[in-house]
Amino acid sequence: MRRVRYLSPTAFALLGAALIAIAYGLARFAFGLFVPPIRDELGISQEVMGVVGAQPFISFVLASVAASWLAERLGARGAAVLSAAFALLGLTLISRADSALTLGAGVFACGLCTGTMMPALSTGVQVAIRPALHGRVNAVMNAGTSAGVALGVPAVLLLAGAWREAYAAFAVATGVAMVAAWRYLPAAAAATVHTPATGVLRSALSGRMIVLCLFALAMGWVSSAYWVFAPDLVVQLGGMAPHLTGLLWLTVGLVGLTAAFAADWGDRFGMARVQAAALLGMAVALLALVVAPDRLSLALASAALFGLVYMTLTGLYLVVGIRLSVDRPSLGAVLPFTAIAVGQALGSPMAGSLAGYAGYGAAFTTFAAVGVVAAACLRLFPVPPRPEPTVHHAGTVTQPADGHPPEGSG
Repeated sequence: MRRVRYLSPTAFALLGAALIAIAYGLARFAFGLFVPPIRDELGISQEVMGVVGAQPFISFVLASVAASWLAERLGARGAAVLSAAFALLGLTLISRADSALTLGAGVFACGLCTGTMMPALSTGVQVAIRPALHGRVNAVMNAGTSAGVALGVPAVLLLAGAWREAYAAFAVATGVAMVAAWRYLPAAAAATVHTPATGVLRSALSGRMIVLCLFALAMGWVSSAYWVFAPDLVVQLGGMAPHLTGLLWLTVGLVGLTAAFAADWGDRFGMARVQAAALLGMAVALLALVVAPDRLSLALASAALFGLVYMTLTGLYLVVGIRLSVDRPSLGAVLPFTAIAVGQALGSPMAGSLAGYAGYGAAFTTFAAVGVVAAACLRLFPVPPRPEPTVHHAGTVTQPADGHPPEGSG
């Protein structure tokens, strides 16, 4: 059989991290950083902004329905380019938004990108990377979210209120990423066991997968308050200058990069223990903002903790999902991330409503309490077996993990 040469594991992980930085960092989570100036310029209330903030989570769920199918039919390259095209459209719409409707359409399109990018990349990992490194490469790519969030900071720090220019620059970066995806990602999808639809449904509805998705949903619900409203909280309650909120997201992004080791931490200390500790950390991060919103040092400590635990949790859910669905890795990546998005879609408008009715203090305390309850259920967390290492030639792939030959070249 002809040997197919791909990117090295390190190069693939870095390219994947860059694409995830676009999809999750710039196109999705950096939005919270710009909520204060966008609200001021467009005159949007907290309640309406909560609904707008839920749009990328809703579109993420809708995109996830077809994401696994797209990744398997289009291959890593085609699916990643399509995903980047959604981001390009959404970022452009946001940069030109003149109302809540246009703004919502833009963030909706960005959510389509986040719903399709990780399944595309996880499919590429199955083709180009030896099984023993799958968990580590996926975790490194997932940490790209933090890099993307950090990239949104300079515009806020240097050009206060220049959110339109920032999103225009994000759109340009996305165009560059599309070219890189087309040039370097493998064209083929991973060879999978093409079970009938009932088999796929049975895999998705397995007991351990359902439990994993329930944990992911709870985490998404808790995290939504922070992603959408943390900058506005420190501005409204703490009197922080809007442009200084960029320091929060810079801290989230930089510290979150350490979660590239999430899979290694889970394998060493136990997935359930690491997951529970991270959920407790998220609750502490939420409460820290409420305790003293006017203290920059405490706000930065909260952001650092949130960045670490959020990226650790998404990395763990990604790796566990793929290990629970080894014959369909794109499906294993889609399900827990979809559950996170559902939680965020439900949590964002609820956080906005609670903040408008009872204040940010009550809203963040309520969301933190849910995180504590979820952490207390650590004994229910599903722990899949670690993959067995296999022998591959360096820099080449002779066959993917499931034993089927590659369907094409990269």
